Amino acid sequence: MDRLTDRAVDDIRAHSGTYAADAPVTRDDLWEICRDNLLRALEDFGGLAPTGGDFEWAARETGRRRAEQGVPLDTVLQAYRRGGRVLWQVMAEHLRARAGREADSRDVELDMASGVWETIDRYSVAMADAYRLAQLELQSRQDTRRVALFEALLDGRADDPAVASAAAAALGVPAYDRYVVVVAAQDPAAPPHPAPVLEARGMWSYWRPRSGRYAGIVRLPRRDTPAGGPASGPRGSADPAAGALLDVLRELTGATAGISPEFERLSHAGRALRLAEQTLRTLPAGSGEAAAFDDRLAQVLLSGRADIAERIVTVHLGPVLATGGERAALLTTLRVWLDHGCSAARAAELLYCHRNTVLNRIGRIAELTGRSSESGEARLGWALALRALPYAGLGDSPEPAAGEYEVGGT
Repeated sequence: MDRLTDRAVDDIRAHSGTYAADAPVTRDDLWEICRDNLLRALEDFGGLAPTGGDFEWAARETGRRRAEQGVPLDTVLQAYRRGGRVLWQVMAEHLRARAGREADSRDVELDMASGVWETIDRYSVAMADAYRLAQLELQSRQDTRRVALFEALLDGRADDPAVASAAAAALGVPAYDRYVVVVAAQDPAAPPHPAPVLEARGMWSYWRPRSGRYAGIVRLPRRDTPAGGPASGPRGSADPAAGALLDVLRELTGATAGISPEFERLSHAGRALRLAEQTLRTLPAGSGEAAAFDDRLAQVLLSGRADIAERIVTVHLGPVLATGGERAALLTTLRVWLDHGCSAARAAELLYCHRNTVLNRIGRIAELTGRSSESGEARLGWALALRALPYAGLGDSPEPAAGEYEVGGT
């Protein structure tokens, strides 16, 4: 058995770079497994009682160990074929060398060859089944570990360098790179999470359901900064990668989503999660809108303090809200006018009304609030009050999305 095992091991190592490399499978490991398999195969083939366990135990043990070592299944199956070939060669040599060979020895050799390969095939199937089962168990454990480390990142427990390093390894990304956290509402019309869409655009991401939403870490492509030139900011309008992320979320997923500022250390994902959640809270539910934190700073501040939002609205737009029938036209005109550089001509174009109508409405707002429309302070107050309306608890509808200005007028 030892000489047979030596011969099989040498043949396998001669035809496999994986086994010849001595890692992850050492020669001693290979020798031990080969001997067990050859012994069980011979006992099985010869109709002898197994020396330990059932006949296929060694094959199943081989499959389990090689799966845990990460040896490809094809490589292990090739080793079984090589071992079976050596086994048959030794048996054929024995038959040819024995004294008093019968005239029908050729038929005996053919019958034995068929039996040997049937045994090897059966052992290969048992090994492969055990390999796949072990692989599924390993994958399940790896997935559980990956989820646990991802949650540790989002919970802010990655300040421990060991946790951060383990999380990066489990997720398969660097500990330092370009990252953002995205929190997406579980809108019925949207896909579960945008990972496949982002992957198609060259962006790695990992997502998990969390408190009725999906939270994901997205790795942004490296940006090319010209030598000596300033780096782009994190805003979607300035950074092509961040802009591409916003476009994908808005146009291809339909999910309402908030995006954190960019961060470099994976261990900072917990803080980024809180900022992404705050951004999401400023967006109308089910709107399918995606926004970056830096583009919603005023709304983030106001959404967390309803009392301050109400006071801002009361101080800067209280008399306008009290006008009843005029209110909707005045507020929408003011919003469009402010959003387009305080240009009456541009606002009139968007509102399908005359320029003088816009000027009259802005003048009416100035009269009601006692503030000059030429004052930067007044314009700032009005802009803040408009953004505070959805959070002030005054019964006004949330701010409209871009392109939703439809007010009658002449």
